[in-house]
Order: sequence, then structure tokens, then C-alpha cells
Amino acid sequence: MDVAANLPHLIEGHQLRREVAKMPLLSTQYLRAAPMPLLSTQYLRGHRQLRPAPLALRLITGYVWQGGSRQTVKILPRVLAVPYCTISELLDLPPILVYADCVLANWKKRDPCGNLDILFSFPGGDSNKGFFLVSLLVEAAAAAGIKAIPMIINAILHHDCCSLETALQDVALSIFKMREAFKLIHECVHPGAFFRSLRIYLSGWKDSFLMPEGLVYEGVWDSPKQFFGGSAAQSSTLQCFDVLLGIQHHTAQGFSAEYLGCMRDYMPAAHRAFIQTLASGPSLRQFVLATGDAGLHAAFNKCVSALVDLRSYHIQIATKYITIPAGRCRAEQQQLGGCVHEGMSMLSERGTGGTGFMRFLKAIRDTTRKAQLTEQEATVLTH
Repeated sequence: MDVAANLPHLIEGHQLRREVAKMPLLSTQYLRAAPMPLLSTQYLRGHRQLRPAPLALRLITGYVWQGGSRQTVKILPRVLAVPYCTISELLDLPPILVYADCVLANWKKRDPCGNLDILFSFPGGDSNKGFFLVSLLVEAAAAAGIKAIPMIINAILHHDCCSLETALQDVALSIFKMREAFKLIHECVHPGAFFRSLRIYLSGWKDSFLMPEGLVYEGVWDSPKQFFGGSAAQSSTLQCFDVLLGIQHHTAQGFSAEYLGCMRDYMPAAHRAFIQTLASGPSLRQFVLATGDAGLHAAFNKCVSALVDLRSYHIQIATKYITIPAGRCRAEQQQLGGCVHEGMSMLSERGTGGTGFMRFLKAIRDTTRKAQLTEQEATVLTH
């Protein structure tokens, strides 16, 4: 049986752990780029070839959550932990399901018309597929904005205000399209299915009340290790736009700055390098202020406004898909004497990345709003 391909059925039937117990140790010397258990790091070359391998292994860490919040495990078996950690090390990513795994690397074209499907899934049926594909479409909508960044840097270096304004308009439009793509979630994902079925499989074991000690990776580390779960905070595109626009999420506002910094370790290495290079480059904000150009001023603020709108919309979605279902879950608990959905109720206050999600989302939205350029700033710098 292809364990990865049958993951949802094995989890729902509480058979995944039994199947994993039957598996041989996957050799990291002779594993091939093929469905498990024939994955080999010896013949895998380059990021594109390596990505599908840990995807299968990472999704099998649904092993941890097969029993939901009540039956977590403390040890990831050697047959999963050893190859999983080996390939994760090659990719320079932590050994846990990350956003790049379940979104950026988890899709294929279903037919010649370009319709999409996911490669691996968790329980949750069509809502599971819809959640990952909508997230992918949001990322795809950002592509034009990311491509505009080198043009922005070049325009700054050459003091080309006309080209810079055009590129900023491309960024603003791209962020607007991200929000439009996000709206598809209402058609593709049922709130109850997301909250009750899918969400726990995106959770990690750092700052986790369900796994406070973390997880032992048998055959790799003797002591438990803690890693954050997959989260949109691991999206490289959003951090790119933050850095581009000079948006700084200060630690004084809570955990947002430190947490977002940690999330870069959960991004593909090339994405991290791009963000770091962008951060060390010329300041777009300071350049726009120094020029005193009204068109640039407006174009910059349009980008910030679009990002504020996107983050405000994310808060609305979190309310619909987490806060409201969590309230219903607590009501059911009270009616049934607290015997059901206890773990789900506890999860309601925290995101899959381990944060107090609503406080976090509001903090980064509010910081983004403060990045708007004011007429007073422009006047001070131009006089």
C-alpha cells in the first residue's frame, strides 16, 4: 500500500500507525525519487527533485495526530524520522510539515486545461483540497508583485521615478489579486470541516499544550525537539512585501516580530536568501520620501493599503473558520459535559504555528497600517 497516497483513509480508520509499524527503514543511501518506500537521497539532485520526497514523509507525520488531540504520540518512529530528517537537512528546512510543503509543493495539473489538484491530503475531503489550492492561488497571485521587486530596486538605484511608480502599481495590483483569490475559500472550504478535521494536522509541537515536551525523532535525537506547525506566517511572499515596504513588526507589540523572524527558518532556503538580500538593499520608503514625488507617494501608499486590506480580510476568514466553529465546539462541550472536542476547543485560541492567532493577526495588520506615508513625513524630508 502506498502509505502517503492513502493517508486520509488510514488516519480516519486509525490504521496509519499500524501501517507505519510494518514499514522497513527507508535507506537514505539507496532511496529513489519514487513513491514510498523507494525514496533515495543518493539520486535526488536539486531542490525541485528533493521537494516531493519530504512531502510524502512530512505528510506521514499525520502519524502524530491520527488520534486527534487525545491520542498524540511522544516518539516519531525511526522508519519515518531518519529519512525525514535526512532530506529535511538537505533542504535546510526543519523536520515538520511547513507551509511550502502543503501549499507550494503540493499541487499538480489535473488535465490539459490547467485545472489543479493536490498531491497528498489529510482528512477533510474537498475542503482539505480546497484549502491548499486556494492558498496556492493566493501565492500565485503574488507572482507579478514579486517579479516587480528587481525592477523597483533597479529604479531606485537609477533614480527612475517613472519606472518605480509603474512597478509599485504592479505590486499593489498583485496584492489586491491575492485578496480576490482568498475569497475563493468560501466556495471551496467548509468551516466545520476545516476546524474539526484539517486544522490539527497543520499543528506543530512547539509552544503546544498538546505536546508540551515536543517530539522525539527516534534514531536522530535522543531528546524531544520542538518545531512550529505550518502557518501562513511562513509565506515568503508576505514577508517580501513587508521588507520591501519597510514594515517593521516591533517586538514591543508582543510576539509578532520574534515569531515572524523565526518563520523565515521554515521557508525554502532560496526564499530566505531573497528576503535577506532585499532587507540589505536600498530603502524604498526613504527613497520615495526623499523624492517628494506625489505620484510615488500615492503608489507606495496604495501598496500599503492593499496589504492592510489583505490582512484585515485574513482576520475575517480566521473568525469564520476558527473563532465561530470554536464557539460552537465549546457549546457542544457544555451540553455534553465537556466530553467531546476538548482539544479542538483548546486549539481555538492558538494558531497552527503556536501563536495566539487573533492577537497576532491584528498586531501585524495594525503595524502595516502605520507604514502609510504621511504628508508631514514628506514635508520634513524635502525641506
